[in-house]
Amino acid sequence: MSSLHESFRGAGGNRLAADVFGDAGRPVLLLHGGGQTRHAWRRTAVTLARVGWMAYAVDQRGHGDSEWIATGAYSFADYAADAAAVAAELERRHGEPPVAIGASLGGIASLLAAGESDKRIFAAVVLVDITPRVDLSGVAKVQGFMRTHARDGFANVEDAAEAVAAYLPHRPRPRSNEGLKKNLRLHPDGRWRWHWDPRFLDGRQPDSAMRGEREARLIAAARRLTIPALLVRGGSSELVQEEHAKEFLALVPHARFADVSGARHMVAGDKNDQFSTAILEFLKTL
Repeated sequence: MSSLHESFRGAGGNRLAADVFGDAGRPVLLLHGGGQTRHAWRRTAVTLARVGWMAYAVDQRGHGDSEWIATGAYSFADYAADAAAVAAELERRHGEPPVAIGASLGGIASLLAAGESDKRIFAAVVLVDITPRVDLSGVAKVQGFMRTHARDGFANVEDAAEAVAAYLPHRPRPRSNEGLKKNLRLHPDGRWRWHWDPRFLDGRQPDSAMRGEREARLIAAARRLTIPALLVRGGSSELVQEEHAKEFLALVPHARFADVSGARHMVAGDKNDQFSTAILEFLKTL
C-alpha cells in the first residue's frame, strides 16, 4: 500500500514530516520512539488502513525529515506539545480527535498531552512499552547504543547494519539494508549518521537528578487519564518490567493490557503481527 507524504506544524511552528495511510476513516496518530522515524510504523499503518482507519505516522521533532530545533528544545513537554498540536489539526480535519499510539518517547508525549490537558485531545491512547517508571538499567542500555555513534556516525551503511545486528541479536537480519537507510543520513563529510539531531540526547541521563520530577509528572498525568487506554508491553522488555506495568494499571484502573511474548522494547519491530492484533482488538472497543 502506498502512502501520501505531508507535513504538520508543531507547537512552535516547527515542521513535522508525516506519511498518511488510507483515504478515509477515523484518524490514528502514530508517534515513534526516540531515535526512530515514522518508517518504524509502516507495517502497522498499512494494517490499520486496510481495516478502515486513517493512519498518520509522524516524524517527531528532531527526527527523520522533521525540522531540527535550533534551540535544542527536546524536552518531553516539547514533544507533548507537538502531539497536542497535531491532534488538534486532525480533529479539525476529521471532526473527531485521533487515537494516539505512542512508542516509548511517543508514548510519553501522548501520556503527557492527554493527562495534562483540560480537554479531550485524543479519543484513546495506546502506550507501547512505556510507563511512568521504567527500569533504569534498560534505559542506560538503549541510550548507550544511541550515543555510541550519534556524532561520529558510520563509514557506510553496512557498518550501521552490523551495529544494529549486535544490538538486536534476537531479530533476523534483513536481506537488504535499504530499509535501514531510512534511519540514516549521509553527511557532507561522507559519514552516515542516524536520522535524528544528536542534541536530542542532551540531558537524558537515566540517573539524572530530574528523574524524580519527570516520574512524578508522568504519574500525575496517568492518574488524570479518563479516555480509553491500552498498555502494550514487550514480554522481554528491557524497560518495562511486570511491576512497572502493574503500577500503571493501578494508576489507570480502566486501562487494558497486552503482553507481546518474545518482544523487547521495540515491540512493533520485533513482533509486528502480534502487536497489530493487540492494537486492532483494542480499537474494536472504541
